[in-house]
Amino acid sequence: MKIKEVKLHFIEMELINAFSTSYGTVKNRELILVEVKDEAGLVGWGEVVAFSTPWYTEETIQTCFHMLEDFLIPALLGEEIKHPNDVAVVFSGVKRNNMAKAALECAVWDLYAKQKRVTLSTLLGGTRKTVEAGVVVGISDLSSMINSIEQHVKEGYKRFKIKIKPGIDYELIKGIRKHFPTLPLMADANSAYTLQDIDGLKRLDEYNLMMIEQPLGSDDIVDHAYLQRELKTPICLDESIVSYEDARKAIELGSCRVINVKISRVGGLSEAKRIHDLCEQKGVQLWVGGMLESGISRAHNIALASLPHFTIPGDISASARYWNQDVIIPEVMVDKGDIMVPTRSGIGYEVNETYIQQIEKQVKQYTL
Repeated sequence: MKIKEVKLHFIEMELINAFSTSYGTVKNRELILVEVKDEAGLVGWGEVVAFSTPWYTEETIQTCFHMLEDFLIPALLGEEIKHPNDVAVVFSGVKRNNMAKAALECAVWDLYAKQKRVTLSTLLGGTRKTVEAGVVVGISDLSSMINSIEQHVKEGYKRFKIKIKPGIDYELIKGIRKHFPTLPLMADANSAYTLQDIDGLKRLDEYNLMMIEQPLGSDDIVDHAYLQRELKTPICLDESIVSYEDARKAIELGSCRVINVKISRVGGLSEAKRIHDLCEQKGVQLWVGGMLESGISRAHNIALASLPHFTIPGDISASARYWNQDVIIPEVMVDKGDIMVPTRSGIGYEVNETYIQQIEKQVKQYTL
């Protein structure tokens, strides 16, 4: 295939509920929807899911736009692409900037699947007809979080993640465990701790957490290896894993027992699949993380989560969990804790271009 046109749709969507982590609170979500078109006029979609500020990684919406406009789109336009795996080679001259790369690469995967008239799940090697849904509960007061969890239990979600940080951890988890003694519960620290907090983290072992996600530095695998030896609770790495090589080294060092794969963080679906295959070979547990994304990126997550070794429910909630209206038709729905893997070609959802036109703030178009 050859990509003859790329469009960037700059949108902003308001979350139904503000989302708080150890880094801060998000209410209005800026996103860039990426539309690629081949010579026959067929279209694929991706999404830039970087945040407006560099709190999660060094990338932001604006840095991604710069990389897309000035480097990645010019490199991709007119290039002969035999398979989506080729996109990584096309982008090899640009270091890191994984979220910008992933947005274009995922759009190419969607387009390629449509050209082949197969689902993205099938193209990736997915084996599941449904994927299990997990949910994230942001930091709030204990009673509000308990009420939120109770509602999500009724909705059938199968794994519950709460955000923690120093001073808001032990008592919070203790209170939640008192109400939900057998809940599949994990804690996400977003790098809020250091090894000086090791005694406090060890206290969390008594609450039978599924895992503690990214307790230490966002670029660390060495200190996590030491911490994992001291903890009974499995450590899950998130921000530290931005490539297959990071995953390989972390596994060899014993830095974690679980890995959270975010397509955008690792630079696209090709690298995400390589990490999946490695973890399957090494017996390391795996799940798909979320980024407060729209339905386009959520559809890519569903396809990835259909691969056989994603055995832990991911951060893939219903569209209505976040948005009054999503940008896809139908919206992602959770039924008794499961999400159907779509059967239409590509990402399997129709992009609601009429709605996108209503909420977009700017459109940039690039052609051969």
